[in-house]
Amino acid sequence: MKANRRTFLEATSLAAGAGFLSSFTKAGKVLPRYQPTGSGLKFSFKPYELQLKHTFTIASNSRTSTAVMLTQLEWEGVTGYGEASMPPYLGESHQTATKFLSTLNLSQFKDPFRMEEILDYVDAAMPGNCAAKASVDIALHDLVGKLLNQPWYRIWGYSAEKTPLTTFTIGMAKSDEVVTKTKEASAFKILKVKIGGGNDEEMIKGVRSVTNVPLCVDVNQGWKDRQEALDKIHWLKEQGVVFIEQPFEKHNFDDTAWLTQHSPLPIMADEALQRIGDLDRIHGVYSGINCKLMKCTGMREAHKIIEMARSLKMKTMIGCMTETSCAVSAASQLSPIVDWADLDGNLLISNDVFEGMKVVEGKILLPELAGIGIRPKG
Repeated sequence: MKANRRTFLEATSLAAGAGFLSSFTKAGKVLPRYQPTGSGLKFSFKPYELQLKHTFTIASNSRTSTAVMLTQLEWEGVTGYGEASMPPYLGESHQTATKFLSTLNLSQFKDPFRMEEILDYVDAAMPGNCAAKASVDIALHDLVGKLLNQPWYRIWGYSAEKTPLTTFTIGMAKSDEVVTKTKEASAFKILKVKIGGGNDEEMIKGVRSVTNVPLCVDVNQGWKDRQEALDKIHWLKEQGVVFIEQPFEKHNFDDTAWLTQHSPLPIMADEALQRIGDLDRIHGVYSGINCKLMKCTGMREAHKIIEMARSLKMKTMIGCMTETSCAVSAASQLSPIVDWADLDGNLLISNDVFEGMKVVEGKILLPELAGIGIRPKG
């Protein structure tokens, strides 16, 4: 199996390379390409604090803000933007990101198109720090996409018309607040409801008092007993729920595999999927995956994870943290190839500093701007 997966990754890398080469040719003639001129990449970063419109509560914690790090990579007068979103449960912070990013010497790289070499260097610089690494990855993708004058979904060969609906997240709250949040999400055609905090039925009934749109639920590792979980899933199916996300603690493979086998709904991995190597452990345990840039170090690895999961016949979802339009728009470049999307992180904050991906009648609308499809506000 591992040998087959290595072959698969090599094949996808070759396909990506072919996509780059095709952008440089037209009618059999080689077009001008960027050549290294001796100037290295210029890298900078600054901390920022996202303010949430509502208190955001999941099974394990609540918060009203999220720490992020905004990054920039500049080369030959072109700037790429990146972002690290660091909710507390990821174990990263302004302090850890500053320490990690300060160790990087990206000026040694004279050619931004050597993306694999650059990102291998970033990944090997220090263990962990996945969100901080994602901030460099996103900025590099934005820069290279701008140099190619194409959005990444097109570089990868995907169709903008195939983007899915995105969920809008309803965090755990009391009944009256759940009703208010659900009414505010009336433009969305599918909602994600956070449960697992002991008031699951109350949460679902509060949402259902307002809308009949399809729901998915995110338990955030909050359930403990597998038979009770299965009973809840049968009830949730009757309430119009379409899948269950991360029902048990991420290392509880036995109960999760049993639940997946018996559940009438797909069971999706979230916390159980961090890096691409985790697919070996969770294949056959979960029905599918929720891939997030902040967990897997960015767009490069997210692309590989989703393509590999699809080859394994697993359901796929592209998700996000609470983020600005920078990271959300970067993730949206992969949305044409997934079954579901949860790209609402920028809609949950009040102080976005970028413009990018839009949601129109619940559907993701990819921007035509080159790179990851964003521009700074103002």
